[in-house]
Amino acid sequence: QVQLVESGGGLAQAGGSLRLSCAASGRTFSSYTMAWFRQAPGKERDFVAQISWSGQSTYYADSVKGRFTISRDNAKNMIYLQMNSLKPEDTAVYYCAASSGSSRNNPSGYPYWGQGAQVTVSS
Repeated sequence: QVQLVESGGGLAQAGGSLRLSCAASGRTFSSYTMAWFRQAPGKERDFVAQISWSGQSTYYADSVKGRFTISRDNAKNMIYLQMNSLKPEDTAVYYCAASSGSSRNNPSGYPYWGQGAQVTVSS
């Protein structure tokens, strides 16, 4: 089992930056593929970014490619999402998720979820 807790959300202006953190519990954290998803009001939960267990492979949604960076520190059981050049359309609740399988952008492939962190970008 993995328990996940996000932090670092908040309010930013368009063009600004925020960094989200996700703390994971569990001795097998380093074996999990980790991802960030986001959900805006009235919309489905969308894939944002994924990082392999080793950190060597990353994958991004087209909407955030070049602006967001996912990373992990297995020694600290942490993953991060650095968000730069923020846009109002990035406003959403951001969730970190863990999978022991090969899921990429399908939320149903991730059995473990954090509680979410609100990110609001003003224009």
